[in-house]
Amino acid sequence: MTVNVGTLDRLLRFALGLVLISLVFVGPQTVWGWIGLVPLLTAVVRFCPLYRLIGVRTCRTA
Repeated sequence: MTVNVGTLDRLLRFALGLVLISLVFVGPQTVWGWIGLVPLLTAVVRFCPLYRLIGVRTCRTA
């Protein structure tokens, strides 16, 4: 598995994931907030399978 998520992309994914997960506990409290695990996980492992399929890399080196 190669790294294909850059630093800025990683920070944005991490923030988006936390916001979506927080919706489960505060806000509308729907299960849709658990979708936030996807961007959070891809930020932690620095790999996005969708980016690989479409040939996108947001990191400078890998």
